[in-house]
Amino acid sequence: MTERDEIAVVGAGLAGCLLACFLARRGYPVALYERRPDPRTGTVERGRSINLALSDRGLDALRRIGLDEQVMADALPMRGRMIHPVEGEAQFQSYSVSGDRAINSISRGALNNALLNAAAARPGVRLAFDHRLVGLDPASGEMTFETPQGKVTETASVVLGADGAGSAVRGQLLAYGVLTESLDFLDYGYKELTIPPIGGEFALDPGALHIWPRGTSMMIALPNPDRSFTCTLFWPTHGTESFASLGSPAAIERYFATHYPDLVPLAPNLVDDYQHNPVGVLGTVRCTPWQVAGKVGLLGDAAHAIVPFYGQGANCAFEDVVELDRCLDECGDQWASALPLFQHRRQANAEAIARMALANFVEMRDKVASPVFQTRKKIEHALERALPGRYVSQYELVSFSTTPYAQVRRRVRRQYQVVGAVGAVAAGALAMLAGAVVAVGRGRRR
Repeated sequence: MTERDEIAVVGAGLAGCLLACFLARRGYPVALYERRPDPRTGTVERGRSINLALSDRGLDALRRIGLDEQVMADALPMRGRMIHPVEGEAQFQSYSVSGDRAINSISRGALNNALLNAAAARPGVRLAFDHRLVGLDPASGEMTFETPQGKVTETASVVLGADGAGSAVRGQLLAYGVLTESLDFLDYGYKELTIPPIGGEFALDPGALHIWPRGTSMMIALPNPDRSFTCTLFWPTHGTESFASLGSPAAIERYFATHYPDLVPLAPNLVDDYQHNPVGVLGTVRCTPWQVAGKVGLLGDAAHAIVPFYGQGANCAFEDVVELDRCLDECGDQWASALPLFQHRRQANAEAIARMALANFVEMRDKVASPVFQTRKKIEHALERALPGRYVSQYELVSFSTTPYAQVRRRVRRQYQVVGAVGAVAAGALAMLAGAVVAVGRGRRR
Protein backbone atom coordinates (compact mmCIF):
# COMPACT_ATOMS: atom_id res chain seq x y z
CA MET A 1 0.00 0.00 0.00
CA THR A 2 1.62 3.19 -1.13
CA GLU A 3 -1.09 5.58 0.11
CA ARG A 4 -2.58 5.73 3.54
CA ASP A 5 -6.05 4.34 2.82
CA GLU A 6 -8.53 4.02 5.69
CA ILE A 7 -8.15 1.00 7.93
CA ALA A 8 -11.21 -0.38 9.72
CA VAL A 9 -10.76 -1.62 13.27
CA VAL A 10 -13.79 -3.55 14.51
CA GLY A 11 -14.02 -3.49 18.29
CA ALA A 12 -13.29 -0.47 20.50
CA GLY A 13 -12.21 -2.49 23.50
CA LEU A 14 -8.69 -2.48 24.91
CA ALA A 15 -6.91 -4.02 21.92
CA GLY A 16 -8.93 -2.13 19.30
CA CYS A 17 -8.32 1.29 20.86
CA LEU A 18 -4.61 0.61 21.29
CA LEU A 19 -4.41 -0.60 17.69
CA ALA A 20 -6.14 2.57 16.47
CA CYS A 21 -3.51 4.64 18.31
CA PHE A 22 -0.62 2.70 16.74
CA LEU A 23 -2.10 2.89 13.23
CA ALA A 24 -2.84 6.60 13.52
CA ARG A 25 0.76 7.13 14.63
CA ARG A 26 1.80 5.48 11.35
CA GLY A 27 -0.31 8.01 9.45
CA TYR A 28 -3.30 5.82 8.62
CA PRO A 29 -6.86 7.14 8.71
CA VAL A 30 -8.70 4.76 11.04
CA ALA A 31 -12.40 3.98 11.43
CA LEU A 32 -13.01 2.41 14.85
CA TYR A 33 -16.34 0.55 15.00
CA GLU A 34 -18.00 -0.63 18.21
CA ARG A 35 -21.29 -2.50 18.60
CA ARG A 36 -22.01 -0.96 22.03
CA PRO A 37 -22.76 2.68 22.90
CA ASP A 38 -19.86 4.89 23.90
CA PRO A 39 -18.68 3.36 27.24
CA ARG A 40 -17.52 6.78 28.42
CA THR A 41 -21.13 7.94 28.68
CA GLY A 42 -22.88 4.68 29.63
CA THR A 43 -23.07 2.51 32.70
CA VAL A 44 -20.94 -0.56 33.31
CA GLU A 45 -22.80 -3.86 33.04
CA ARG A 46 -23.24 -5.36 36.50
CA GLY A 47 -20.77 -8.07 37.45
CA ARG A 48 -18.67 -7.86 34.27
CA SER A 49 -15.60 -5.86 35.29
CA ILE A 50 -12.90 -8.52 35.89
CA ASN A 51 -10.07 -6.24 36.95
CA LEU A 52 -6.92 -6.52 34.90
CA ALA A 53 -3.48 -7.45 36.13
CA LEU A 54 -1.33 -5.20 33.96
CA SER A 55 2.29 -6.33 33.79
CA ASP A 56 5.45 -5.58 31.81
CA ARG A 57 4.14 -6.62 28.37
CA GLY A 58 1.13 -4.35 28.60
CA LEU A 59 3.14 -1.50 30.06
CA ASP A 60 5.67 -1.81 27.22
CA ALA A 61 2.88 -1.26 24.69
CA LEU A 62 1.42 1.71 26.58
CA ARG A 63 4.87 3.25 26.96
CA ARG A 64 5.28 3.30 23.16
CA ILE A 65 2.34 5.72 22.81
CA GLY A 66 3.06 7.68 25.99
CA LEU A 67 0.14 6.37 28.05
CA ASP A 68 1.98 4.36 30.70
CA GLU A 69 2.30 7.11 33.32
CA GLN A 70 -1.35 8.17 32.98
CA VAL A 71 -2.58 4.59 33.35
CA MET A 72 -0.23 3.75 36.20
CA ALA A 73 -1.41 6.78 38.19
CA ASP A 74 -4.51 4.76 39.12
CA ALA A 75 -2.79 1.37 39.34
CA LEU A 76 -2.45 -0.60 42.55
CA PRO A 77 0.74 -2.71 42.63
CA MET A 78 0.36 -6.27 43.91
CA ARG A 79 3.70 -7.80 44.92
CA GLY A 80 2.46 -11.29 45.66
CA ARG A 81 -0.39 -13.62 46.50
CA MET A 82 -2.18 -13.62 49.83
CA ILE A 83 -3.48 -17.14 50.43
CA HIS A 84 -6.63 -17.43 52.57
CA PRO A 85 -7.14 -20.91 54.08
CA VAL A 86 -10.48 -22.01 55.53
CA GLU A 87 -8.89 -21.88 58.98
CA GLY A 88 -5.84 -19.99 60.23
CA GLU A 89 -4.01 -16.87 59.16
CA ALA A 90 -3.60 -15.69 55.58
CA GLN A 91 -0.12 -16.27 54.15
CA PHE A 92 1.75 -13.99 51.72
CA GLN A 93 3.76 -15.43 48.79
CA SER A 94 6.00 -12.97 46.93
CA TYR A 95 5.88 -12.98 43.13
CA SER A 96 9.58 -12.17 42.77
CA VAL A 97 12.76 -13.21 44.51
CA SER A 98 13.50 -9.56 45.38
CA GLY A 99 9.98 -9.00 46.69
CA ASP A 100 9.69 -5.60 45.00
CA ARG A 101 8.31 -6.54 41.58
CA ALA A 102 4.57 -6.23 41.11
CA ILE A 103 1.69 -6.79 38.76
CA ASN A 104 -0.80 -3.95 38.74
CA SER A 105 -4.51 -4.01 39.46
CA ILE A 106 -6.23 -1.85 36.86
CA SER A 107 -9.91 -1.15 36.25
CA ARG A 108 -10.82 -2.54 32.81
CA GLY A 109 -13.33 0.27 32.30
CA ALA A 110 -10.93 3.04 33.28
CA LEU A 111 -8.18 1.63 31.03
CA ASN A 112 -10.63 1.27 28.13
CA ASN A 113 -11.75 4.87 28.54
CA ALA A 114 -8.15 6.13 28.67
CA LEU A 115 -7.32 4.26 25.46
CA LEU A 116 -10.53 5.41 23.80
CA ASN A 117 -9.75 9.04 24.66
CA ALA A 118 -6.22 8.59 23.31
CA ALA A 119 -7.55 7.12 20.05
CA ALA A 120 -10.16 9.88 19.66
CA ALA A 121 -7.45 12.53 20.14
CA ARG A 122 -5.33 11.13 17.30
CA PRO A 123 -5.68 12.91 13.93
CA GLY A 124 -7.46 10.75 11.39
CA VAL A 125 -9.34 8.50 13.84
CA ARG A 126 -13.14 8.45 13.64
CA LEU A 127 -15.31 6.58 16.11
CA ALA A 128 -18.58 4.82 15.23
CA PHE A 129 -20.54 3.44 18.20
CA ASP A 130 -23.73 1.37 18.05
CA HIS A 131 -22.36 -0.33 14.91
CA ARG A 132 -22.82 -4.10 15.04
CA LEU A 133 -21.07 -5.95 12.24
CA VAL A 134 -23.51 -8.28 10.45
CA GLY A 135 -21.79 -8.68 7.09
CA LEU A 136 -18.24 -8.68 5.70
CA ASP A 137 -16.91 -9.46 2.25
CA PRO A 138 -13.25 -10.42 2.85
CA ALA A 139 -12.37 -9.90 -0.83
CA SER A 140 -13.61 -6.30 -1.10
CA GLY A 141 -13.48 -5.12 2.51
CA GLU A 142 -17.17 -4.17 2.36
CA MET A 143 -18.83 -4.25 5.78
CA THR A 144 -22.49 -4.10 6.77
CA PHE A 145 -23.44 -2.78 10.18
CA GLU A 146 -26.71 -2.68 12.05
CA THR A 147 -27.19 0.72 13.72
CA PRO A 148 -30.08 2.49 15.49
CA GLN A 149 -30.72 4.28 12.16
CA GLY A 150 -30.81 1.02 10.19
CA LYS A 151 -28.24 -0.89 8.18
CA VAL A 152 -25.21 0.95 6.80
CA THR A 153 -22.45 -0.19 4.47
CA GLU A 154 -18.81 0.84 4.77
CA THR A 155 -15.66 -0.17 2.91
CA ALA A 156 -12.03 -0.25 4.02
CA SER A 157 -8.81 -1.27 2.36
CA VAL A 158 -7.98 -3.47 5.39
CA VAL A 159 -10.35 -4.75 8.09
CA LEU A 160 -8.88 -5.73 11.46
CA GLY A 161 -10.96 -7.66 13.98
CA ALA A 162 -10.13 -6.73 17.57
CA ASP A 163 -13.63 -7.55 18.77
CA GLY A 164 -12.97 -10.13 21.45
CA ALA A 165 -13.55 -13.81 22.01
CA GLY A 166 -16.99 -13.71 20.36
CA SER A 167 -15.57 -11.84 17.37
CA ALA A 168 -18.09 -10.94 14.65
CA VAL A 169 -15.19 -10.58 12.19
CA ARG A 170 -14.06 -14.14 12.92
CA GLY A 171 -17.66 -15.28 12.59
CA GLN A 172 -17.93 -13.72 9.13
CA LEU A 173 -14.69 -15.37 7.98
CA LEU A 174 -15.98 -18.68 9.34
CA ALA A 175 -19.22 -18.24 7.38
CA TYR A 176 -17.21 -17.65 4.21
CA GLY A 177 -15.34 -20.90 4.79
CA VAL A 178 -11.93 -19.22 4.83
CA LEU A 179 -11.18 -19.95 8.49
CA THR A 180 -11.48 -22.81 10.98
CA GLU A 181 -11.92 -22.41 14.72
CA SER A 182 -12.05 -24.44 17.90
CA LEU A 183 -13.71 -23.30 21.11
CA ASP A 184 -12.60 -25.07 24.29
CA PHE A 185 -14.86 -24.12 27.18
CA LEU A 186 -14.12 -25.02 30.79
CA ASP A 187 -16.77 -26.60 32.98
CA TYR A 188 -16.25 -23.52 35.13
CA GLY A 189 -17.77 -20.05 35.14
CA TYR A 190 -17.10 -16.84 37.02
CA LYS A 191 -19.21 -14.51 39.14
CA GLU A 192 -18.19 -11.24 40.77
CA LEU A 193 -18.70 -10.08 44.34
CA THR A 194 -17.62 -6.86 46.09
CA ILE A 195 -15.80 -6.10 49.33
CA PRO A 196 -16.48 -2.41 50.14
CA PRO A 197 -14.10 -0.19 52.12
CA ILE A 198 -14.34 -0.30 55.91
CA GLY A 199 -14.18 3.13 57.50
CA GLY A 200 -12.88 4.52 54.22
CA GLU A 201 -9.94 2.08 54.13
CA PHE A 202 -9.18 -1.22 52.41
CA ALA A 203 -10.67 -4.21 54.20
CA LEU A 204 -7.72 -6.38 53.05
CA ASP A 205 -4.07 -5.75 52.19
CA PRO A 206 -4.15 -3.83 48.86
CA GLY A 207 -0.59 -4.89 48.04
CA ALA A 208 -1.55 -8.46 47.20
CA LEU A 209 -3.75 -10.49 44.91
CA HIS A 210 -5.92 -12.43 47.34
CA ILE A 211 -6.70 -16.09 46.66
CA TRP A 212 -9.05 -18.47 48.43
CA PRO A 213 -7.97 -21.86 47.00
CA ARG A 214 -10.53 -24.60 47.62
CA GLY A 215 -9.33 -27.58 45.58
CA THR A 216 -11.93 -27.77 42.83
CA SER A 217 -12.80 -24.07 42.99
CA MET A 218 -11.40 -20.74 44.13
CA MET A 219 -12.02 -17.06 44.64
CA ILE A 220 -9.68 -14.15 43.98
CA ALA A 221 -9.86 -10.47 44.97
CA LEU A 222 -8.12 -7.46 43.42
CA PRO A 223 -7.99 -3.96 44.93
CA ASN A 224 -9.64 -0.91 43.35
CA PRO A 225 -8.68 2.78 43.64
CA ASP A 226 -11.90 3.49 45.59
CA ARG A 227 -10.54 1.11 48.29
CA SER A 228 -12.99 -1.65 47.47
CA PHE A 229 -12.05 -5.11 46.22
CA THR A 230 -13.54 -6.89 43.24
CA CYS A 231 -13.84 -10.58 44.06
CA THR A 232 -14.25 -13.22 41.36
CA LEU A 233 -15.54 -16.71 42.09
CA PHE A 234 -14.30 -19.42 39.73
CA TRP A 235 -16.61 -22.35 40.37
CA PRO A 236 -17.86 -25.39 38.46
CA THR A 237 -21.04 -24.77 36.48
CA HIS A 238 -22.56 -28.11 37.49
CA GLY A 239 -22.49 -30.44 40.49
CA THR A 240 -23.07 -30.26 44.22
CA GLU A 241 -20.64 -27.37 44.78
CA SER A 242 -21.39 -25.22 41.76
CA PHE A 243 -23.17 -21.98 40.93
CA ALA A 244 -26.28 -24.00 40.12
CA SER A 245 -26.35 -25.65 43.55
CA LEU A 246 -26.96 -22.49 45.63
CA GLY A 247 -30.39 -20.90 45.40
CA SER A 248 -31.80 -19.47 48.60
CA PRO A 249 -30.20 -16.68 50.68
CA ALA A 250 -29.86 -19.11 53.59
CA ALA A 251 -28.02 -21.67 51.44
CA ILE A 252 -25.67 -18.98 50.12
CA GLU A 253 -24.91 -17.70 53.63
CA ARG A 254 -24.30 -21.22 54.97
CA TYR A 255 -21.98 -22.15 52.11
CA PHE A 256 -19.83 -19.03 52.42
CA ALA A 257 -19.71 -19.27 56.20
CA THR A 258 -18.33 -22.81 55.81
CA HIS A 259 -15.92 -22.34 52.89
CA TYR A 260 -15.04 -18.60 52.94
CA PRO A 261 -15.58 -17.64 56.61
CA ASP A 262 -13.31 -14.58 56.56
CA LEU A 263 -15.19 -13.11 53.56
CA VAL A 264 -18.65 -13.07 55.16
CA PRO A 265 -18.11 -10.12 57.58
CA LEU A 266 -16.40 -8.13 54.80
CA ALA A 267 -19.11 -8.48 52.13
CA PRO A 268 -22.43 -7.05 53.35
CA ASN A 269 -23.95 -7.37 49.86
CA LEU A 270 -22.78 -10.95 49.40
CA VAL A 271 -26.21 -12.54 48.89
CA ASP A 272 -27.47 -9.77 46.60
CA ASP A 273 -24.28 -9.87 44.48
CA TYR A 274 -24.44 -13.65 44.29
CA GLN A 275 -28.09 -13.75 43.26
CA HIS A 276 -28.02 -10.92 40.72
CA ASN A 277 -24.55 -10.88 39.14
CA PRO A 278 -24.35 -13.06 36.03
CA VAL A 279 -22.19 -16.15 35.54
CA GLY A 280 -19.61 -15.63 32.79
CA VAL A 281 -18.10 -18.37 30.64
CA LEU A 282 -14.41 -19.31 30.48
CA GLY A 283 -12.65 -20.86 27.52
CA THR A 284 -9.88 -20.89 24.96
CA VAL A 285 -10.40 -19.81 21.34
CA ARG A 286 -8.11 -21.05 18.58
CA CYS A 287 -8.46 -20.35 14.88
CA THR A 288 -6.43 -20.39 11.68
CA PRO A 289 -5.58 -18.50 9.60
CA TRP A 290 -5.60 -15.19 11.41
CA GLN A 291 -5.74 -13.30 8.12
CA VAL A 292 -7.22 -13.59 4.64
CA ALA A 293 -5.43 -12.31 1.55
CA GLY A 294 -3.80 -9.46 3.42
CA LYS A 295 -7.21 -7.74 3.56
CA VAL A 296 -8.76 -8.99 6.79
CA GLY A 297 -6.90 -9.81 9.99
CA LEU A 298 -7.59 -10.85 13.58
CA LEU A 299 -5.66 -10.09 16.75
CA GLY A 300 -6.06 -10.30 20.50
CA ASP A 301 -8.95 -12.38 21.83
CA ALA A 302 -10.56 -12.42 18.39
CA ALA A 303 -7.68 -14.64 17.23
CA HIS A 304 -6.68 -16.44 20.44
CA ALA A 305 -8.78 -15.87 23.56
CA ILE A 306 -7.39 -17.50 26.71
CA VAL A 307 -8.60 -18.15 30.25
CA PRO A 308 -7.72 -15.37 32.74
CA PHE A 309 -5.64 -17.34 35.23
CA TYR A 310 -2.23 -15.90 34.34
CA GLY A 311 -3.53 -12.33 34.09
CA GLN A 312 -2.14 -12.16 30.56
CA GLY A 313 -5.19 -11.72 28.29
CA ALA A 314 -4.90 -7.95 27.86
CA ASN A 315 -1.09 -8.03 28.12
CA CYS A 316 -0.94 -10.59 25.32
CA ALA A 317 -3.35 -8.60 23.14
CA PHE A 318 -1.29 -5.43 23.67
CA GLU A 319 1.81 -7.37 22.68
CA ASP A 320 -0.02 -8.39 19.47
CA VAL A 321 -0.42 -4.71 18.59
CA VAL A 322 3.29 -4.06 19.15
CA GLU A 323 4.24 -7.05 16.98
CA LEU A 324 1.87 -6.04 14.17
CA ASP A 325 3.39 -2.55 14.22
CA ARG A 326 6.84 -4.15 14.00
CA CYS A 327 5.75 -6.34 11.06
CA LEU A 328 4.42 -3.28 9.20
CA ASP A 329 7.82 -1.62 9.70
CA GLU A 330 9.65 -4.65 8.33
CA CYS A 331 7.27 -5.07 5.38
CA GLY A 332 7.16 -1.43 4.36
CA ASP A 333 3.45 -1.22 5.22
CA GLN A 334 2.57 -3.92 2.72
CA TRP A 335 -0.36 -5.56 4.51
CA ALA A 336 -0.31 -8.64 2.28
CA SER A 337 3.13 -9.42 3.72
CA ALA A 338 2.71 -7.99 7.22
CA LEU A 339 -0.41 -9.92 8.24
CA PRO A 340 0.97 -13.42 7.43
CA LEU A 341 4.26 -12.48 9.11
CA PHE A 342 2.33 -11.33 12.19
CA GLN A 343 0.58 -14.69 12.46
CA HIS A 344 3.86 -16.55 11.94
CA ARG A 345 5.48 -14.57 14.75
CA ARG A 346 2.62 -14.67 17.25
CA GLN A 347 0.71 -17.93 16.88
CA ALA A 348 3.18 -20.13 18.79
CA ASN A 349 3.36 -17.51 21.54
CA ALA A 350 -0.42 -17.33 21.79
CA GLU A 351 -0.61 -21.12 22.11
CA ALA A 352 2.12 -21.10 24.77
CA ILE A 353 0.34 -18.60 27.03
CA ALA A 354 -2.97 -20.41 26.48
CA ARG A 355 -1.43 -23.59 27.87
CA MET A 356 0.32 -21.79 30.72
CA ALA A 357 -2.92 -20.03 31.70
CA LEU A 358 -4.78 -23.34 31.93
CA ALA A 359 -1.97 -24.84 34.02
CA ASN A 360 -1.98 -21.81 36.31
CA PHE A 361 -5.66 -22.37 37.08
CA VAL A 362 -4.76 -25.75 38.56
CA GLU A 363 -1.88 -24.14 40.48
CA MET A 364 -4.04 -21.36 41.96
CA ARG A 365 -7.00 -23.64 42.68
CA ASP A 366 -5.21 -26.72 44.02
CA LYS A 367 -1.56 -26.11 44.81
CA VAL A 368 -0.80 -22.67 46.31
CA ALA A 369 -1.93 -23.75 49.78
CA SER A 370 0.15 -26.94 49.68
CA PRO A 371 3.32 -27.14 51.83
CA VAL A 372 5.02 -28.99 48.95
CA PHE A 373 4.23 -26.11 46.56
CA GLN A 374 5.43 -23.53 49.08
CA THR A 375 8.69 -25.44 49.59
CA ARG A 376 9.20 -25.63 45.82
CA LYS A 377 8.73 -21.85 45.58
CA LYS A 378 11.32 -21.28 48.31
CA ILE A 379 13.80 -23.51 46.45
CA GLU A 380 13.03 -21.64 43.23
CA HIS A 381 13.71 -18.27 44.85
CA ALA A 382 16.95 -19.66 46.36
CA LEU A 383 18.07 -20.75 42.88
CA GLU A 384 17.25 -17.30 41.50
CA ARG A 385 19.40 -15.69 44.19
CA ALA A 386 22.23 -18.16 43.63
CA LEU A 387 22.08 -17.96 39.81
CA PRO A 388 20.93 -14.39 39.03
CA GLY A 389 19.89 -14.02 35.39
CA ARG A 390 20.53 -17.70 34.67
CA TYR A 391 17.68 -19.23 36.65
CA VAL A 392 14.46 -17.20 36.41
CA SER A 393 11.06 -18.53 37.42
CA GLN A 394 8.30 -18.96 34.86
CA TYR A 395 6.15 -16.40 36.68
CA GLU A 396 8.84 -13.74 36.51
CA LEU A 397 9.54 -14.44 32.82
CA VAL A 398 5.85 -14.18 31.97
CA SER A 399 4.94 -11.19 34.14
CA PHE A 400 8.14 -9.18 34.47
CA SER A 401 9.72 -9.50 31.04
CA THR A 402 8.81 -9.34 27.36
CA THR A 403 10.48 -12.68 26.60
CA PRO A 404 8.25 -14.40 24.00
CA TYR A 405 5.85 -16.82 25.68
CA ALA A 406 7.00 -19.81 23.62
CA GLN A 407 10.60 -19.05 24.56
CA VAL A 408 9.56 -18.87 28.22
CA ARG A 409 8.12 -22.40 28.06
CA ARG A 410 11.28 -23.77 26.42
CA ARG A 411 13.58 -22.04 28.89
CA VAL A 412 11.60 -23.21 31.92
CA ARG A 413 11.64 -26.81 30.67
CA ARG A 414 15.43 -26.63 30.31
CA GLN A 415 15.77 -25.14 33.79
CA TYR A 416 13.67 -27.91 35.32
CA GLN A 417 15.75 -30.52 33.49
CA VAL A 418 18.99 -29.02 34.84
CA VAL A 419 17.60 -28.75 38.37
CA GLY A 420 16.30 -32.31 38.15
CA ALA A 421 19.70 -33.55 36.98
CA VAL A 422 21.50 -31.65 39.75
CA GLY A 423 19.03 -33.03 42.27
CA ALA A 424 19.57 -36.57 41.01
CA VAL A 425 23.37 -36.18 41.24
CA ALA A 426 23.06 -34.75 44.75
CA ALA A 427 20.74 -37.57 45.79
CA GLY A 428 23.16 -40.10 44.33
CA ALA A 429 26.09 -38.54 46.14
CA LEU A 430 24.19 -38.57 49.43
CA ALA A 431 23.26 -42.19 48.89
CA MET A 432 26.91 -43.10 48.22
CA LEU A 433 27.99 -41.16 51.30
CA ALA A 434 25.38 -42.90 53.43
CA GLY A 435 26.52 -46.26 52.05
CA ALA A 436 30.14 -45.46 52.87
CA VAL A 437 29.23 -44.45 56.43
CA VAL A 438 27.32 -47.71 56.92
CA ALA A 439 30.25 -49.70 55.53
CA VAL A 440 32.70 -47.98 57.87
CA GLY A 441 30.38 -48.69 60.81
CA ARG A 442 30.20 -52.34 59.91
CA GLY A 443 33.99 -52.51 59.56
CA ARG A 444 34.41 -51.06 63.03
CA ARG A 445 31.97 -53.54 64.55
CA ARG A 446 33.99 -56.41 63.08
